[in-house]
Order: sequence, then C-alpha cells, then structure tokens
Amino acid sequence: MVFNTATVGSAVTPAVVQTFISHYIDRKPRAQKPTAHISYDEGLHLIRKFLLYASHHTVEDIQRFTSQWVPHPRWVKVDEVKIPQEHLTKAAGALQDQLGHHGIERVGGKTWWQWRRPGSELKAEWIEMRADYQERKKNKDDGKRVMLYVHGGAYFFGSVDEHRYQMQRHARKLKARVFARVAGDNQMDYIPPHGFHQRPSLSWPPPNSDDMLAIEEGIVKNLAHQGKSSHPQEREADAVQGFHMNKHPEAGTQNDTAAAGPKEIPGPTANTVSGPNQDLSIMLDGNLIQIKDQIQMYASNQLISHPLVSPILQPSLGGLPPLLILTGGGEMLRDEQIYIAHKAANPTKYPPGNAFLDESPHDHNRSQINRWKPTDVQLQVWDDLCHVAPTLSFTRPAKYMYRSIAQFGAWALARAQKTEIEILDDDDVSVISQSDSDVDAAENGQDSEKKNKETIASQVGKAGNNLPAFKHHMIRQRVDRYGNIYHLEPESELIGCNLSPDEIGVIKEGPVRKWMTAKKQWDSKYASAKRRVQRKRAKEIAKGYQTFGDGEVPPPSALAGRIRTGEDMHEEKKKRSTGLSMWALWGSKHDKTTLDKEQEADREPETITATAGDGAGARPLNDTKTTQGKRMDDGALGGKSRSRSHRRIVADENQTGNNSDDIDENTPAAKLLAVRQEHGESIEGAEHLVAPVSATTHGSGASDSPVPVILIQESGHDEIDQKRPKLDGAAFPFTLKGHKTSASMTTITSQAGVSPANDMEVSGATQNGVISEAGDA
Repeated sequence: MVFNTATVGSAVTPAVVQTFISHYIDRKPRAQKPTAHISYDEGLHLIRKFLLYASHHTVEDIQRFTSQWVPHPRWVKVDEVKIPQEHLTKAAGALQDQLGHHGIERVGGKTWWQWRRPGSELKAEWIEMRADYQERKKNKDDGKRVMLYVHGGAYFFGSVDEHRYQMQRHARKLKARVFARVAGDNQMDYIPPHGFHQRPSLSWPPPNSDDMLAIEEGIVKNLAHQGKSSHPQEREADAVQGFHMNKHPEAGTQNDTAAAGPKEIPGPTANTVSGPNQDLSIMLDGNLIQIKDQIQMYASNQLISHPLVSPILQPSLGGLPPLLILTGGGEMLRDEQIYIAHKAANPTKYPPGNAFLDESPHDHNRSQINRWKPTDVQLQVWDDLCHVAPTLSFTRPAKYMYRSIAQFGAWALARAQKTEIEILDDDDVSVISQSDSDVDAAENGQDSEKKNKETIASQVGKAGNNLPAFKHHMIRQRVDRYGNIYHLEPESELIGCNLSPDEIGVIKEGPVRKWMTAKKQWDSKYASAKRRVQRKRAKEIAKGYQTFGDGEVPPPSALAGRIRTGEDMHEEKKKRSTGLSMWALWGSKHDKTTLDKEQEADREPETITATAGDGAGARPLNDTKTTQGKRMDDGALGGKSRSRSHRRIVADENQTGNNSDDIDENTPAAKLLAVRQEHGESIEGAEHLVAPVSATTHGSGASDSPVPVILIQESGHDEIDQKRPKLDGAAFPFTLKGHKTSASMTTITSQAGVSPANDMEVSGATQNGVISEAGDA
C-alpha cells in the first residue's frame, strides 16, 4: 500500500476521533495523569497509531515519508550548510582512535562505515529566531550560544525537517543558534513494548546467519531458480520466523550472566550476553530459543553490547560535561535512563559486568573506571510522561520540559563561557504561565491534596532562574504534569539502581517473549513477502556486491554492504510533505503565540499631545511633600528600579562546587570569593561586599567550628549612614564617632560569643572586615 499523507491521515483519523470522545466520556482513568490534558491525550494516541500503521510498511517507505521537505515559519531563519570532507575525515580518525584495533575488528573494518551515496553530502542546518539573528548582526555578534541537536528517530528514520519545530523552540528559549543533524507493556508510552517491526524488504530484516550459510551452500541459489526449498521443513519455518526453538537442549542448560569468565556458571549456558561470532539464545520454559533475525535496526545482534552502541556498558561515564537527563515516568526506557544518570554521577558504583570489562585486552576497560571524576547530572523523572515528550511540543507537560531544558542550557552556557548571558524573561507572555481552564486549576489543587504528604520543593524553572546546587554531583527531581518538583526517591527505592552488574547488558525473558509474539504475527502475515525478498537477495548476491578491500566486512544490515555492481545509488529529490507540514505547524503554534505577545509587550505605548494649560488650578508640579515629609527626606534610601525589561542575567553560581579538593558545597562564600580573586577572576560588585563578624568577640581567637559567612550588599551611601547602628533593619538616630565603619555595626543583633572563622577575611579587607579603599591606611 502507498505510504503518504492521505493514507496516513485515513489511518490515524479514527484514533483521533475515538480519543476525543473517550477523553470526555471516560475521564476517570486519565485523572492525575498527563492524559488529562486533551492535547497530550490526542498527541500520544496519534503517534502510537502512526507507528503501528508504519510497522506494516517497509523501512524504505517510512524513511522516504519522514525525510520529505517541510517549510519553516517566516519568523525562523534557517541556513543549510554542507559539512566539508576534511571535518568528516577528522571525525572518522577520532572514531578509529576510540575503537582501537580490537574495536575495528568487531565492527568489521575502518572504511566501509565512511561510505556515502555518490553525490550525497552531509548537510546540516543553522536554526535561529529571525529577530535574534537581526539583533546579533546589528551588534556584530558572531554568536557564542550554540546548541548541537542530534535526534535519533530510533536510528533509522527521521530528518531535520521533521524535527525542526522542536529545535526552533530551543533556539527561542535560549536566544541561541541550533546546529542540527538528525539522524514491560506501558500504556503511557507510544514505543511498542515488543520493539520495532517492519514489513520485510531488502533493507529489513537483513539476512541472518542461516541465510548466509544457505547462500554459501547454494541452497538460496536453488530457491532463486526453482522457487522450491531443498532443506528440511524445520529450517524453512526458521527462515520465515527468524528464530529457532530447540525443544531438547542439553541437560542443565542455564542462562548466562555478565559475571567473569565462561566457567562462572557450571554446565552448558545460553548466549544471553551479546558477543562476536555467536547467535543470541535464551532458555524459556525449558526450550532453548536461538534468535536468528536481527533485533535492533541500528546494530547487529553481536554489536548491541558495544559501549559505543550501549553507553550503559561503558566502563565509566565520568569526566563528561554537565548532563541534563529527562525521562518520562511512563516510558519503556525509564529505568535505563535513571541508571545511566546515576552511573555518570558515580562511575565507580555502577561499573559494567566483568564479562564486558574483560573484553578489551590489557585491562583497558578496568583502568577506565577510576580514571575520570564524576559527571555533574541533573535528573528529572516526569510523572507518567512518554518517551521524548518534547515531541508533543503543543502540550502543557512538554512546555514545562522545554522550560527545564532552557534553564539548564542557560546555566551550562554561562558556566562554559565563564561569563554572564542575557536571557528573555517570558513569564508574562508564556502560555503555560496561565491555566488552560478553571477545571485544570481545580485538578492541580486536587493533586496537591493527594500529595500532601510530599513536600513540593519548587516549580520547574525557566531560562534565567537559578539552577539548584548539585549534591554528590546530582540534582535528583521528580516532576508532575503541573511543573511541581518533588524530591526523587533515594537510590535504594529505584528499581533501575538496584540491578546487579551481572544483569546489565543481558537479554531478559520478558522482552524476548514480547518480541517473539510480535515476530510470529509479522512473519506469519508477511511470510510470502519475506521469501520473495530472500530470493531477490540471493540473485543480487549471485551478481556480486561492491567491496571495500581486505579486512572490510560490513554487517548484513549495512547499506554499504549491499551496493550492487554498477547500481545508481543517487538520492531522490525531496518533495514537500503536507502531513509533516501540518504537524510542524501544530508544534509551532505556541512559539508563534509567544512571539506575538513579546512584540506586544515591547511595543511603545501610543502617545497624544498635552499642553501645560491642561488641568488649570492643579497643585504646582514640584510641590509634592508636606513639611513632615520634607524632614523625612534626611537619610531616605533610593527607590527601586521599575524597569520594564523582559531580560534577565544568567551566571554560574558555583552550583557544582570547585575543582579544588578542599572546596565543596559547604565552603563559605568568603573563601570561594578569595579563590576566584586568586585566579584573577573579577567579581562584579565585590568592592561593596562586607563580611559580618561578631561585635562582642572581635579580635578573639578563631573557633574550631566553622561559622557561616554572609556577604552583604551595601546600599552605596556614605560612611555616616554605615556608622549608624541598626536593630532589625531600623537605624538609630545617632552615629558612633571615632570608629571606622565595620561589619559589626551592621550586625549588632549577631549571636554573642561566636568567634569568627579563620577564612572569614576577604582578600583586600581590613581587620574589621571592611573592603579597603584608596586612601585608607
């Protein structure tokens, strides 16, 4: 069947209508869940239905559909660029160095994976708000705020066009440029619990080990000419269904673990740990199941445990830049993401099993565990949300996610560039700052009552808000659909953090059962199609494929390994997709609304002309105060700024602590200030900071116990005002003559008898704690 906008629309429309009706008729199961929002409920079911419909088409069909051209809004500036070959060559060299000799052998060579279609260039896009671009050019700013966006699309479908509506949201939030190159049953997610299955084609599934053996023996060649099978009926069934069931395995066969060595389990074992030159197998109900067909589209069964494919099996994830990991509480991969977040923040606590550590020679993997310091990680688990919820950018929960990403991104930019950055404060114009309806607000109150035993730590921040401090290199949060943040349960209560290393990277009975069930359904329905593909593939192999030289053996799933001699491999020209354009328009609606509100907020008010003669008989302009008011002017403080600015400044506030061993999250601010000044870092406003000390213990010996230090921002008035003692913020009507201004005058209510800490003094301060100025001696 044709796979286009019309057929997709006819397939998903019934699901959209059914969801709309059931949403209002049967609301009880949706209560206190993200699906209580109609937009989220509709979006979730629409994507789920699309993926189900797409699974009954070939990989080529879905790749062709999702790679079509989608126009971008006029208020978004998009520049397409081509990646020069020199950069591709440099990247390939870096990857080869990372793989090493052992890794290059595992992946089948070092050149075949660099192949590209003739005339095909690697392209990317710069995505930016047009208004931000114009402002940047006006200020001659090359642009230091850059986000690199790489979206997987299950690693086999998708494009920049398909996901641009998400990238432009990130660009708007951060006022940045985005550089984009896209490459258990759970009813709250749209990812199939049995994995992705597609209608058979030359691309999928690739020939399995039995197919390759049959080709070598000439059996497939006979099938191509005769259309009949010369091998037993059992192998014929295996060739169609993609796995073999051995009902009489060797006595005592057990499933393997990731423990050290092949002899860790006495007796015969099933190959539940992925490795080179062996099929995956597992014991189920006393039968040995041998998995023949490839499971994942992005890697062969022998490579799914490679650390570059499954980072959870890296020896260490320490030493990385700060990470923000967002996972939906209702998605299939929730526990994996929770595990990987804790692994990055505490590498030595979550090493892979010995089977993976022993794979590389010379104990290379083991030496990596303690090589890198912990990575700073902010982990947010969003109650009941699906996989990659920002895909549903038009929904309220997803909008909160974008806020969180912008908050982290602003901090990361400021920290990396060691400077302050300006961020748009769009709270007054943001759609999610207002409730959808009174019903929505009421439901939030009901949720809060049900969670009254939990303490709401805060609300989801936005770009410009302070990021919380990291504790043990983590910010651990659980977020509900209203953006309320709660403390995440301790590691001991999280399933994902309590698996034995011997169970990580090992195939499990539950997922294999689901995969087999779905595999039987697809292979039974498309058995004849699969056999036709196998015969056609046999004919192609007989004609010959292009090769890449000695030592280059592309896996069967690689397109590079299926290039027929003399075949024209040029890419087809992209066509506009009406369906994806409508989806992108839906996703862009919030951005357009916010931009319109920003322009309205920044617009100068309309003016009319007024003359001095208007309002005759009014009080003179400058005669504003009574006699008592004029007396009160003495010592009055300056007024507060009433700027209408919609910008705020973001700076790193040492949330991760200092790299020095003697500095952590408990280090007094005075010491941090001194360290920064020792490194030559200027502190804006430092000349106005004073460190309070106790008035009654000034000059006494230092206490062994640390005393908290508070830096006070002075008002900027003359020293007379500073000499006036204060009580609860109110100044007495006299000064203390003959005394220099001191922090003690400001802290007369400080606790008596507490000695100042050794590190209380700030560099450049006098003995009494006041910053020295020119002329003081």
